[in-house]
Amino acid sequence: MNNDDVPADKPRGTSGPLLPILNQPSTRRTALKVAGAALGLAAFGQAISPLWSIPENISVDEFLQRHYKELSDDDKQRIFRRLEAETKQELGIEVTIFDPPPIPGVRFGYAINLSKCNGNGKCMEACNKENNHHRGVDQSYIRVLEMPKGSMDMEQGNTTYDHAVPQDDKFYMPVQCQQCENPPCVSACPVEATWREDDGIVVVDYNWCIGCRYCEAACPYHARRFNWEEPEIPADEVNPNQGYLSNRIRPQGTMEKCHFCLHRTREGRLPACLEACPTGARVFGDLNDPESDINWVLKNKRVFVLKEELGTRPNFFYFFDS
Repeated sequence: MNNDDVPADKPRGTSGPLLPILNQPSTRRTALKVAGAALGLAAFGQAISPLWSIPENISVDEFLQRHYKELSDDDKQRIFRRLEAETKQELGIEVTIFDPPPIPGVRFGYAINLSKCNGNGKCMEACNKENNHHRGVDQSYIRVLEMPKGSMDMEQGNTTYDHAVPQDDKFYMPVQCQQCENPPCVSACPVEATWREDDGIVVVDYNWCIGCRYCEAACPYHARRFNWEEPEIPADEVNPNQGYLSNRIRPQGTMEKCHFCLHRTREGRLPACLEACPTGARVFGDLNDPESDINWVLKNKRVFVLKEELGTRPNFFYFFDS
């Protein structure tokens, strides 16, 4: 087939995983990111220069913003300062954006005692506040499923209950990103905007994400969230301590997920959801430390993971007291 035979609705010279993205209705940002990933920044910069007016003080690299893994320390600091200035201009508040790296030798794990969780939802509230979620929707990285006793079928879980808890014939199971060792969301991403870090946390480069939502479809735990709207957060509710790969304010049209509050946990603190839990149901720690609380649970309790048959190998565990 020559070029004249290519159907009009098929972008010429495209194939493989980029084709479905280029075929769908896309924003200017999506088109730029996909084309930039396909052509390379230098070639793409030359291609777009006659088409769009780029401000003189912004380079093509900054206009497209390279993938996180390609950024030097100086690049990152420049980007952080730009984002801080934009927040100051838009919301009138001072924020600090930083980028704590994984702690060498540490691999994080989480466990929940389902005998203690009573469905109060304080973990979801803490997640919403800590992670600068859009206030226009009841957003959280955590869903607390009200489950019928005797069943582990997540499809029978209810997340919209509004009655008093706990109910005698129910138990409560919080579900969030399982930080899988074999994460299907990562392999599904066509532009490598999400990956697993050395400490086991799966992260997202919000500025590289093109919003195709393939990762959301691939996740068997329904743990990914899509930003349908430009985030709106009252200035007095913004958490000013923001990790670049975690709780900074995310752009519209990008995917996001639980990141074990890496801006806290990589600095020796606990996840916000754990600190907010009034029943002590949550356990967090270093799986590589034999003396950690999480390893005590793994050694002394009958733990299980969700959807073990899928081979995702979660680092998120559940157990009952009895």
